[in-house]
Amino acid sequence: MKIEKDPYTALYPNPVALITCDDNIITIAWISTACYDPPMLCLAVNHERYSYELIKKSGEFVVNIPKKDMIREIDICGTVSGRDVKKFKKTGLTKVMAKKIKAPIIKECPVNIECRVEKIIPLGSHDLFVGRIVSVDVDEDIMDNGEINYKKADPLCYIKGDYRAVGEILETAGFTKR
Repeated sequence: MKIEKDPYTALYPNPVALITCDDNIITIAWISTACYDPPMLCLAVNHERYSYELIKKSGEFVVNIPKKDMIREIDICGTVSGRDVKKFKKTGLTKVMAKKIKAPIIKECPVNIECRVEKIIPLGSHDLFVGRIVSVDVDEDIMDNGEINYKKADPLCYIKGDYRAVGEILETAGFTKR
């Protein structure tokens, strides 16, 4: 038997990303691929967040995909405000110049995706920032045959207040057509 619940954000799991904008870092789990041609992604940011102001003003951001051994830094960036704390200094993360935009990348993250804001969609408590991907940098040590080896990338996901490791591969998409 199913129980009906009031509407809420029941979708899970969500990827964990460290978003850099100006000199700030915010942990975001409400993020998704949006389009492959042209390549775009989207992220939802609460209006009250310091990063919201920075992204809206600059029109750019970097999606930095952390490894699970960065859990301490991930939590700090998601629980303190950049209005009060210099997060690069507090976490010890290394700021590196991006190739195509002014927002920095995080050296310790194995994947860095530079984006320019294409569109901002007002939703309510959050706005959806649609970003055109202008550059992607990937650490060589997580690559196999020119592709990202996601086991080596060791990403995290977020489910209702908990950070979780990504589990085993069950099957490859399209396996039913073989």
